[in-house]
Amino acid sequence: MCKVIITIMEHRDLNKAAQCGEPSYVWRAGQERRLQMIARAAGERIAGRILENGCGVGMYVRHLQPFGGQVFGLEFDFERVREAHVHAPLVVNAAGEALPCPPGIFDLILSHEVLEHVQDDHRAVAEMVRVLRPGGRLVLFVPNRGYPFETHGIYWKGNYRFGNIPLVNWLPRAWRDKLAPHVRVYSRRDLEALLANFPISLVERTIIFGAYDNLIARFGPLGKALRGFLQFLERTPLRGLGLSHFWVIEKT
Repeated sequence: MCKVIITIMEHRDLNKAAQCGEPSYVWRAGQERRLQMIARAAGERIAGRILENGCGVGMYVRHLQPFGGQVFGLEFDFERVREAHVHAPLVVNAAGEALPCPPGIFDLILSHEVLEHVQDDHRAVAEMVRVLRPGGRLVLFVPNRGYPFETHGIYWKGNYRFGNIPLVNWLPRAWRDKLAPHVRVYSRRDLEALLANFPISLVERTIIFGAYDNLIARFGPLGKALRGFLQFLERTPLRGLGLSHFWVIEKT
């Protein structure tokens, strides 16, 4: 499986990876775990009208459909929209800062590791709140500044270096943003400031580690043991070192 992922990455445009991130191309334990978290957070809204804002090639759109709702996807990159249409025809090409939707029509919005890539994250949040109905929920995943690795690569001496780069996110903000100007990273305070003054209430927030499927594919039982240990840490204060924030927000 690792060789498959590496082969996929070799054929992707690294400039696009830097600016837009890499969506899910395969469905494994990590994606399935997050899907179940989304469904639990959604409650009865999972059978309503759903938008994945920044859907990549449509993997989550496809896997949300069996829950019985009407699932739409929005993606900024046109080539990925074309890929998504193979399994998810209700995908449109647009920017998250200007959703082509009337107010209050969605029961659930998923923003999965996307907000860090948009040009204006405050505007993108405002648009998601606008198109949620009262009582609708936004499920948000964004990268955690406390994670010891920058997973989006860095720019070094004018060249982009893809991969997991250690300790970048722990540097002072000005230094960190100089190495990774293409992607944001969020602390809890960053998210609180971003979401302030919107007509919303906080339902749930935590920090989660990854599923490390690539390590499991490569190292087998050792990889599974590492995953189990790190996901155990989610129940301790050391979850602050986790990969991603997971916030569930309801429009009031």
